[in-house]
Amino acid sequence: MRSLRGRDLLTLQDYTREEIMFILETAKMLKQRYYSGERVIPILKGKTLAMIFQKPSTRTRVSFEVAMHQLGGFTLYLNWNELQLGRGETIADTARVLSRYVDGIMARVYKHSDLEELAKYAEIPVINGLSDLYHPCQALGDMLTIWEKKGKLENLKIAWVGDGNNVCNSLIIASTKLGLNIAIATPKGYEPPKHVIEWAKQNAKESGSEIILTNNPVKAVENADIVYTDVWVSMGQEKEREIRLKVFKPYQVNKELLARAKEDVIFMHCLPARRGEEVTDEVIDGPWSVVWDQAENRLHVQKAILSLLL
Repeated sequence: MRSLRGRDLLTLQDYTREEIMFILETAKMLKQRYYSGERVIPILKGKTLAMIFQKPSTRTRVSFEVAMHQLGGFTLYLNWNELQLGRGETIADTARVLSRYVDGIMARVYKHSDLEELAKYAEIPVINGLSDLYHPCQALGDMLTIWEKKGKLENLKIAWVGDGNNVCNSLIIASTKLGLNIAIATPKGYEPPKHVIEWAKQNAKESGSEIILTNNPVKAVENADIVYTDVWVSMGQEKEREIRLKVFKPYQVNKELLARAKEDVIFMHCLPARRGEEVTDEVIDGPWSVVWDQAENRLHVQKAILSLLL
């Protein structure tokens, strides 16, 4: 397998199964070393990561900052609107300038096309911290969590219940690349994009996994090993809130729905959660929930990403 040094991470569809597993194996190793007492492993000593945010964040900002610190590097927090970007400087020119100052860019943006333009003109790796289409770092953290909890990845069933959003898209790609079966239950009109489904079908042919699309949450959750949901109203969709709450109400993950899954099911959520909407307190705080381990694993997979790409 060729080195990942210098690569961008915009979507996991750009990576092979072997490359994704290499990232996960590296994350597992770095996590083990951290818990054995190596709080700082100076792989990136002297290197700097620029972090550009169009959208506010808790997990993405903190986990990337801590990840760089634990690898011996530095971070720069850059608010999109406080840069000259907010006054009309082009993304291309910003990419060219930052390439002369820092060793990598992580960007959390509204439009994936902005991220693609940033990567096109940057001479350094660009990492997708979230866009409207994909959230690859989240999916990698999810895969690490499932691997830890289930001891394997292949031949498991993930049930996604809710909106066919960016997290769902990356989860579909990761699952079908790595051999997990995935059932997606969304209301009509809220399905994942067609191009993601086409990618997933091709991935599934190569990995031997299965993808199921349904509007029935009970069907999706039946005999699932993992049940996963996300907020019904993402940032930028506030005007749709009342409509979405009505449409998604039957898709709440509660104890009754979870009972349709396997006895040893785990519950996952990328956070932040709107308790009482997409998930009940009983589920997210219950024995099935692995959401806090899942949140922690963002840190470890991002250390792997940074150490391999920068």
